[in-house]
Amino acid sequence: MKLKSILIKSCLIVSYTLLLTGCYDMSETDKRAYVVGIGLDKAEEEGSIKVTYLIANPEVGSQQSGGNANEPPLEVISFDANDFMVSRNIANAVIAKEITYDILNVLLVSEELARDKDFIRWMYQATKDREIRRDIYFVVTRESAFEYIQSNNPKLETRPHKYFELIIQRGIQTSLIPNSDLNRYFKITEADADLFLSILTSLQKDQEQLNRKKDDEFIAGDIRFEGETSKTQFIGSAVFKQGKMVGTLTGEETRFSFLLNQANGKSSDMLTTFPIPENETYRLTARLQKRKNIKMKMDLKNKKPKIDVTLPLKVEILSDPLMVSYPKDKEKLEELRLFLEDRIESKMENLVKKTQEEFGTDPFGWSLYARKEFLTLKQWEEFDWMKSYPDMEINIHVDIRFGPFGRQGKLPSLDAIRD
Repeated sequence: MKLKSILIKSCLIVSYTLLLTGCYDMSETDKRAYVVGIGLDKAEEEGSIKVTYLIANPEVGSQQSGGNANEPPLEVISFDANDFMVSRNIANAVIAKEITYDILNVLLVSEELARDKDFIRWMYQATKDREIRRDIYFVVTRESAFEYIQSNNPKLETRPHKYFELIIQRGIQTSLIPNSDLNRYFKITEADADLFLSILTSLQKDQEQLNRKKDDEFIAGDIRFEGETSKTQFIGSAVFKQGKMVGTLTGEETRFSFLLNQANGKSSDMLTTFPIPENETYRLTARLQKRKNIKMKMDLKNKKPKIDVTLPLKVEILSDPLMVSYPKDKEKLEELRLFLEDRIESKMENLVKKTQEEFGTDPFGWSLYARKEFLTLKQWEEFDWMKSYPDMEINIHVDIRFGPFGRQGKLPSLDAIRD
């Protein structure tokens, strides 16, 4: 009996010891500084990089804030470092708490650094740190990342980690920005065939510098806003080739890139406007959505490779200032369909031409399907997609089917109402 008692006590001691070992390195929340955003800029000294930390206070805005109501929601610190991984230790010279990347969700890179020939070296340093997840958003700022982070002051969401999460997710839903993260950046860069599209953001430019544009033909920083709101804008894409930024796409071009990519599903809320065929003073509001996957026909064995792309598109007309009852007037409906197909095809062909002449390859992921046209890897490598793409003959065909015409499809005659 005594031996049995000793064995039971021994087992309990061992069990408690095993349970406690999992908590030996645990750190309390109030002893940690949570980095939600990292900004990267070129440093004045060659071989160094300017690192900016956006540190959030997780207790602000939560029900457990208690007596910490007077604490600020965030803190910003910036400094030069010779190595990306040791930057956390340098930051602790002024930050008392242990710096952690547990809720890091955005990497902000200045355009100046992204266009630098050595940028890819700094990016691969980020992969060495185990705490930097590859699913964090990859964002390019048109100004310095430090200036951007300092000036970002959203009014409705004081918690910075929630602000970036919400505005980026909404931008992806509308397809005005690409769904870009570190994993896609490294994957496309290492494949060495396609362009990578990163989220583009900027502070609003001076009103006098802005040119009047329509709808989604903007890039970040060029939209006119008035009132009291954040100065930051998310629209358009930064274009990367072989790991280095080489240009930009507007919000409209980003949307067309989304539609022409076979790997992308349906966008949930792609709204835009088109001029009315008989009166371009007014514009129609429409919702665009892929009905099904694009159809691709490739002939890559000829001297001049050729690609034919068919995009099945569903269009819902939501508003019409001329009050035309399209479901009732079949002739007007067919005229509108042909007009929209021609307009979208023309814009997409201009985008393809831009990628051929300016970038030398595509952001549509077409190389993945081109590989299937070759029997061996050697044949594919000899074809050299980046070398062949600029000279390809590429034809775009848009096949439109109309969906519902808003909540009230049939409208009264405008002239009848005026009379």
